[in-house]
Amino acid sequence: MKILMYSVRPDEQAAIHDWADRHQVQVDTNDLEFHPDTAHLAQGYDGLIIQQRSAIGDDPSVYQQLADWGLKQLTSRTAGVDTIDVAAAKAAGLTVTNVPAYSPNSVAEMAVAQTMRLIRNLELFDRRIGQQNFQWAGLQAREIRSLTVGIIGAGRIGGVAARLFHGLGAKVIAFDPVHHAELTDVLTYVATKEDLLRQADVVDLHVDLNPTSQGLLDAAAFKQMKNDAFVVNASRGPVIVTADLVAALKAGELAGAALDTVEGEAALFNQDHSDDVLQDSLIAQLMQMPNVMITPHVGFYTNLAVKNMVDISLDDVLTIVQGGTSDHTI
Repeated sequence: MKILMYSVRPDEQAAIHDWADRHQVQVDTNDLEFHPDTAHLAQGYDGLIIQQRSAIGDDPSVYQQLADWGLKQLTSRTAGVDTIDVAAAKAAGLTVTNVPAYSPNSVAEMAVAQTMRLIRNLELFDRRIGQQNFQWAGLQAREIRSLTVGIIGAGRIGGVAARLFHGLGAKVIAFDPVHHAELTDVLTYVATKEDLLRQADVVDLHVDLNPTSQGLLDAAAFKQMKNDAFVVNASRGPVIVTADLVAALKAGELAGAALDTVEGEAALFNQDHSDDVLQDSLIAQLMQMPNVMITPHVGFYTNLAVKNMVDISLDDVLTIVQGGTSDHTI
Protein backbone atom coordinates (compact mmCIF):
# COMPACT_ATOMS: atom_id res chain seq x y z
CA MET A 1 0.00 0.00 0.00
CA LYS A 2 1.16 3.52 -0.84
CA ILE A 3 -0.19 6.75 0.65
CA LEU A 4 0.66 10.26 -0.54
CA MET A 5 0.49 13.29 1.74
CA TYR A 6 0.46 16.80 0.31
CA SER A 7 1.65 20.03 1.99
CA VAL A 8 3.79 18.26 4.56
CA ARG A 9 5.88 20.40 6.90
CA PRO A 10 9.23 19.27 8.36
CA ASP A 11 7.74 19.11 11.86
CA GLU A 12 5.25 16.44 10.70
CA GLN A 13 7.89 14.05 9.36
CA ALA A 14 8.74 12.35 12.66
CA ALA A 15 5.11 11.38 13.28
CA ILE A 16 4.70 10.24 9.67
CA HIS A 17 7.80 8.03 9.80
CA ASP A 18 6.71 6.59 13.15
CA TRP A 19 3.25 5.70 11.80
CA ALA A 20 4.67 4.21 8.59
CA ASP A 21 7.10 2.03 10.57
CA ARG A 22 4.39 0.81 12.93
CA HIS A 23 2.02 -0.13 10.10
CA GLN A 24 4.60 -1.17 7.49
CA VAL A 25 2.99 1.13 4.91
CA GLN A 26 4.81 3.33 2.40
CA VAL A 27 3.97 6.99 3.04
CA ASP A 28 5.40 9.54 0.61
CA THR A 29 5.20 13.29 1.09
CA ASN A 30 5.59 16.57 -0.73
CA ASP A 31 5.34 20.25 0.22
CA LEU A 32 2.78 21.18 -2.45
CA GLU A 33 -0.89 22.03 -2.08
CA PHE A 34 -3.36 19.77 -3.87
CA HIS A 35 -4.77 21.48 -6.96
CA PRO A 36 -5.62 20.32 -10.50
CA ASP A 37 -2.07 21.10 -11.64
CA THR A 38 -0.52 18.96 -8.85
CA ALA A 39 -3.13 16.18 -8.83
CA HIS A 40 -1.11 14.02 -11.21
CA LEU A 41 1.31 13.30 -8.38
CA ALA A 42 -1.38 11.14 -6.75
CA GLN A 43 -1.48 8.69 -9.65
CA GLY A 44 -0.36 5.24 -8.56
CA TYR A 45 -1.22 5.77 -4.89
CA ASP A 46 -3.85 3.97 -2.83
CA GLY A 47 -4.55 6.81 -0.41
CA LEU A 48 -4.43 10.61 -0.43
CA ILE A 49 -4.16 13.15 2.40
CA ILE A 50 -4.15 16.94 2.07
CA GLN A 51 -3.84 19.97 4.33
CA GLN A 52 -4.25 23.46 2.90
CA ARG A 53 -5.90 26.84 3.33
CA SER A 54 -6.72 27.56 -0.31
CA ALA A 55 -9.50 25.81 -2.19
CA ILE A 56 -8.62 22.89 -4.46
CA GLY A 57 -10.18 24.73 -7.39
CA ASP A 58 -13.32 25.16 -9.44
CA ASP A 59 -12.79 22.18 -11.75
CA PRO A 60 -14.82 19.26 -10.32
CA SER A 61 -13.25 16.84 -12.80
CA VAL A 62 -10.19 16.58 -10.56
CA TYR A 63 -12.20 14.39 -8.17
CA GLN A 64 -13.30 12.08 -10.96
CA GLN A 65 -9.69 11.85 -12.07
CA LEU A 66 -8.71 10.61 -8.62
CA ALA A 67 -11.45 7.97 -8.77
CA ASP A 68 -10.34 6.91 -12.24
CA TRP A 69 -6.87 6.33 -10.84
CA GLY A 70 -8.38 3.95 -8.29
CA LEU A 71 -8.42 6.21 -5.24
CA LYS A 72 -11.31 5.67 -2.86
CA GLN A 73 -10.98 8.61 -0.51
CA LEU A 74 -9.76 12.17 0.05
CA THR A 75 -8.69 12.98 3.60
CA SER A 76 -8.03 16.35 5.19
CA ARG A 77 -5.75 16.13 8.19
CA THR A 78 -7.43 19.23 9.66
CA ALA A 79 -10.96 19.82 10.89
CA GLY A 80 -11.93 22.16 8.07
CA VAL A 81 -13.09 20.78 4.73
CA ASP A 82 -14.10 24.08 3.15
CA THR A 83 -11.20 23.75 0.70
CA ILE A 84 -12.84 20.61 -0.75
CA ASP A 85 -15.90 20.47 -2.99
CA VAL A 86 -17.40 17.69 -0.91
CA ALA A 87 -20.41 17.22 -3.21
CA ALA A 88 -18.19 16.80 -6.27
CA ALA A 89 -15.93 14.39 -4.41
CA LYS A 90 -18.87 12.26 -3.31
CA ALA A 91 -20.33 12.34 -6.82
CA ALA A 92 -17.06 10.84 -8.02
CA GLY A 93 -17.39 8.06 -5.44
CA LEU A 94 -14.74 9.37 -3.05
CA THR A 95 -15.13 9.16 0.71
CA VAL A 96 -14.16 12.48 2.32
CA THR A 97 -12.86 12.48 5.89
CA ASN A 98 -11.33 15.02 8.23
CA VAL A 99 -9.77 15.15 11.69
CA PRO A 100 -12.48 16.90 13.73
CA ALA A 101 -10.79 16.65 17.13
CA TYR A 102 -7.03 16.49 16.72
CA SER A 103 -6.66 18.36 20.01
CA PRO A 104 -9.45 20.65 21.15
CA ASN A 105 -7.13 21.86 23.90
CA SER A 106 -4.64 23.29 21.42
CA VAL A 107 -7.04 25.85 19.93
CA ALA A 108 -8.93 26.44 23.18
CA GLU A 109 -5.71 27.20 25.05
CA MET A 110 -4.72 29.60 22.27
CA ALA A 111 -8.00 31.47 22.70
CA VAL A 112 -7.50 31.70 26.45
CA ALA A 113 -3.91 32.91 26.03
CA GLN A 114 -5.01 35.57 23.55
CA THR A 115 -7.79 36.68 25.88
CA MET A 116 -5.40 37.03 28.80
CA ARG A 117 -3.03 39.14 26.71
CA LEU A 118 -5.90 41.39 25.66
CA ILE A 119 -7.42 41.99 29.08
CA ARG A 120 -3.98 42.55 30.67
CA ASN A 121 -3.02 45.02 27.91
CA LEU A 122 0.19 43.06 27.35
CA GLU A 123 0.38 43.93 23.66
CA LEU A 124 0.13 47.62 24.54
CA PHE A 125 2.78 47.27 27.22
CA ASP A 126 5.06 45.48 24.76
CA ARG A 127 4.81 48.43 22.41
CA ARG A 128 5.56 50.92 25.18
CA ILE A 129 8.53 48.95 26.43
CA GLY A 130 9.82 48.67 22.89
CA GLN A 131 9.91 52.47 22.84
CA GLN A 132 11.58 52.54 26.30
CA ASN A 133 8.41 53.96 27.81
CA PHE A 134 7.96 52.22 31.16
CA GLN A 135 4.83 54.06 32.29
CA TRP A 136 1.65 52.16 33.06
CA ALA A 137 -0.85 55.04 33.17
CA GLY A 138 -4.01 54.36 31.20
CA LEU A 139 -3.47 50.62 30.89
CA GLN A 140 -5.23 49.28 33.96
CA ALA A 141 -6.10 45.63 33.38
CA ARG A 142 -9.28 43.69 34.08
CA GLU A 143 -9.31 40.40 35.96
CA ILE A 144 -10.83 37.47 34.12
CA ARG A 145 -13.07 36.65 37.10
CA SER A 146 -14.81 40.02 36.66
CA LEU A 147 -15.70 39.35 33.02
CA THR A 148 -18.32 37.53 30.99
CA VAL A 149 -16.89 35.41 28.18
CA GLY A 150 -19.30 34.69 25.37
CA ILE A 151 -18.49 31.62 23.28
CA ILE A 152 -20.11 31.26 19.88
CA GLY A 153 -19.85 27.59 18.97
CA ALA A 154 -19.64 25.46 22.11
CA GLY A 155 -18.65 22.22 20.43
CA ARG A 156 -15.47 20.23 20.94
CA ILE A 157 -13.14 23.23 21.02
CA GLY A 158 -15.59 25.75 22.41
CA GLY A 159 -16.52 23.32 25.16
CA VAL A 160 -12.89 23.01 26.27
CA ALA A 161 -12.52 26.79 26.12
CA ALA A 162 -15.61 27.14 28.32
CA ARG A 163 -14.11 24.85 30.95
CA LEU A 164 -10.80 26.72 30.89
CA PHE A 165 -12.44 30.14 31.20
CA HIS A 166 -14.75 28.86 33.94
CA GLY A 167 -11.74 27.45 35.76
CA LEU A 168 -10.19 30.91 35.74
CA GLY A 169 -13.29 32.36 37.35
CA ALA A 170 -15.04 33.96 34.38
CA LYS A 171 -18.77 33.86 33.85
CA VAL A 172 -19.25 31.90 30.62
CA ILE A 173 -22.23 32.16 28.29
CA ALA A 174 -22.63 30.43 24.95
CA PHE A 175 -24.68 30.60 21.78
CA ASP A 176 -24.97 27.32 19.91
CA PRO A 177 -27.99 25.61 18.32
CA VAL A 178 -26.87 22.39 20.00
CA HIS A 179 -26.98 22.43 23.80
CA HIS A 180 -24.58 19.99 25.46
CA ALA A 181 -25.80 18.82 28.85
CA GLU A 182 -22.26 18.03 29.97
CA LEU A 183 -21.35 21.74 29.76
CA THR A 184 -24.15 23.14 31.88
CA ASP A 185 -21.92 23.13 34.95
CA VAL A 186 -19.55 25.64 33.33
CA LEU A 187 -21.71 27.79 31.03
CA THR A 188 -25.15 29.21 30.47
CA TYR A 189 -26.73 29.06 27.02
CA VAL A 190 -28.36 32.20 25.66
CA ALA A 191 -31.18 32.20 23.16
CA THR A 192 -29.68 34.36 20.40
CA LYS A 193 -26.39 35.64 19.11
CA GLU A 194 -27.60 39.15 19.91
CA ASP A 195 -28.09 38.20 23.57
CA LEU A 196 -24.51 37.02 23.73
CA LEU A 197 -23.08 40.08 21.97
CA ARG A 198 -24.83 42.46 24.35
CA GLN A 199 -23.63 40.68 27.50
CA ALA A 200 -20.10 39.53 26.67
CA ASP A 201 -16.89 41.31 27.60
CA VAL A 202 -15.02 38.84 25.39
CA VAL A 203 -16.57 37.22 22.31
CA ASP A 204 -14.71 34.00 21.55
CA LEU A 205 -15.44 32.30 18.21
CA HIS A 206 -15.23 28.53 17.75
CA VAL A 207 -17.36 27.75 14.69
CA ASP A 208 -16.58 25.91 11.49
CA LEU A 209 -16.94 27.70 8.16
CA ASN A 210 -20.29 27.17 6.49
CA PRO A 211 -23.00 29.34 4.92
CA THR A 212 -24.50 30.15 8.33
CA SER A 213 -21.20 31.20 9.91
CA GLN A 214 -19.68 33.21 7.07
CA GLY A 215 -19.87 36.89 8.01
CA LEU A 216 -21.14 35.96 11.49
CA LEU A 217 -19.67 39.14 12.94
CA ASP A 218 -20.33 42.15 10.75
CA ALA A 219 -20.95 45.89 11.25
CA ALA A 220 -24.35 45.31 12.83
CA ALA A 221 -22.92 42.74 15.24
CA PHE A 222 -20.08 45.01 16.35
CA LYS A 223 -22.55 47.79 17.12
CA GLN A 224 -24.41 45.42 19.45
CA MET A 225 -21.26 44.73 21.49
CA LYS A 226 -19.93 46.69 24.43
CA ASN A 227 -17.43 49.40 23.48
CA ASP A 228 -14.90 47.88 25.87
CA ALA A 229 -15.38 44.30 24.63
CA PHE A 230 -12.81 42.17 22.83
CA VAL A 231 -13.12 39.73 19.91
CA VAL A 232 -11.07 36.53 19.77
CA ASN A 233 -11.11 34.46 16.59
CA ALA A 234 -9.25 31.16 16.45
CA SER A 235 -11.73 29.49 14.10
CA ARG A 236 -11.96 30.63 10.45
CA GLY A 237 -11.16 34.01 8.94
CA PRO A 238 -14.36 34.58 6.94
CA VAL A 239 -16.59 34.33 10.02
CA ILE A 240 -15.61 37.98 10.59
CA VAL A 241 -16.12 40.65 7.94
CA THR A 242 -12.65 42.17 8.12
CA ALA A 243 -13.58 45.55 6.65
CA ASP A 244 -16.32 45.90 9.26
CA LEU A 245 -13.93 44.90 12.05
CA VAL A 246 -11.41 47.53 10.95
CA ALA A 247 -14.15 50.17 10.84
CA ALA A 248 -15.46 49.19 14.29
CA LEU A 249 -11.99 49.35 15.83
CA LYS A 250 -11.33 52.76 14.28
CA ALA A 251 -14.69 54.03 15.56
CA GLY A 252 -13.94 52.85 19.10
CA GLU A 253 -16.80 50.35 19.06
CA LEU A 254 -14.46 47.62 20.35
CA ALA A 255 -11.55 47.56 22.77
CA GLY A 256 -9.45 45.22 20.66
CA ALA A 257 -9.14 41.91 18.86
CA ALA A 258 -6.97 38.81 18.75
CA LEU A 259 -7.01 37.08 15.39
CA ASP A 260 -5.38 33.72 14.75
CA THR A 261 -7.19 33.59 11.43
CA VAL A 262 -8.37 36.28 9.04
CA GLU A 263 -9.85 36.69 5.58
CA GLY A 264 -7.16 36.47 2.89
CA GLU A 265 -4.67 34.68 5.11
CA ALA A 266 -3.73 32.08 2.49
CA ALA A 267 -1.64 34.66 0.64
CA LEU A 268 0.37 35.52 3.76
CA PHE A 269 0.35 32.99 6.56
CA ASN A 270 3.28 30.60 6.98
CA GLN A 271 5.27 32.71 4.52
CA ASP A 272 8.04 35.26 5.05
CA HIS A 273 7.01 38.70 3.77
CA SER A 274 9.49 40.66 5.86
CA ASP A 275 10.91 42.39 2.78
CA ASP A 276 7.55 43.00 1.08
CA VAL A 277 4.92 45.70 1.13
CA LEU A 278 1.69 43.95 2.10
CA GLN A 279 -0.88 44.09 -0.66
CA ASP A 280 -3.80 43.31 1.64
CA SER A 281 -4.66 46.75 2.98
CA LEU A 282 -7.08 45.46 5.62
CA ILE A 283 -4.56 43.10 7.20
CA ALA A 284 -1.95 45.85 6.97
CA GLN A 285 -4.27 48.21 8.83
CA LEU A 286 -4.96 45.63 11.52
CA MET A 287 -1.24 45.10 12.02
CA GLN A 288 -0.76 48.80 12.66
CA MET A 289 -3.39 48.90 15.40
CA PRO A 290 -1.87 48.65 18.89
CA ASN A 291 -4.94 46.88 20.28
CA VAL A 292 -4.92 44.09 17.69
CA MET A 293 -2.93 40.86 17.83
CA ILE A 294 -2.46 38.71 14.74
CA THR A 295 -0.95 35.23 14.78
CA PRO A 296 -0.59 33.12 11.61
CA HIS A 297 -3.25 30.45 12.26
CA VAL A 298 -1.17 28.52 14.77
CA GLY A 299 -3.84 27.54 17.27
CA PHE A 300 -3.48 23.93 16.10
CA TYR A 301 0.31 24.02 16.22
CA THR A 302 1.23 22.00 19.32
CA ASN A 303 3.17 18.78 19.80
CA LEU A 304 0.12 16.66 20.57
CA ALA A 305 -2.12 18.19 17.90
CA VAL A 306 0.40 17.70 15.08
CA LYS A 307 0.91 14.05 15.99
CA ASN A 308 -2.84 13.44 16.26
CA MET A 309 -3.52 15.07 12.88
CA VAL A 310 -1.01 12.76 11.25
CA ASP A 311 -2.05 9.59 13.07
CA ILE A 312 -5.81 10.02 12.75
CA SER A 313 -5.70 10.93 9.05
CA LEU A 314 -3.42 8.00 8.21
CA ASP A 315 -5.55 5.62 10.29
CA ASP A 316 -8.63 6.72 8.34
CA VAL A 317 -6.96 6.18 4.98
CA LEU A 318 -5.82 2.71 6.01
CA THR A 319 -9.31 1.84 7.23
CA ILE A 320 -11.05 2.99 4.03
CA VAL A 321 -8.53 1.43 1.64
CA GLN A 322 -8.92 -1.87 3.46
CA GLY A 323 -12.70 -1.70 3.03
CA GLY A 324 -13.70 -0.32 6.41
CA THR A 325 -15.67 2.75 7.46
CA SER A 326 -14.19 5.83 9.10
CA ASP A 327 -15.96 7.53 12.00
CA HIS A 328 -14.81 10.84 10.51
CA THR A 329 -16.61 10.60 7.17
CA ILE A 330 -18.13 13.91 6.05
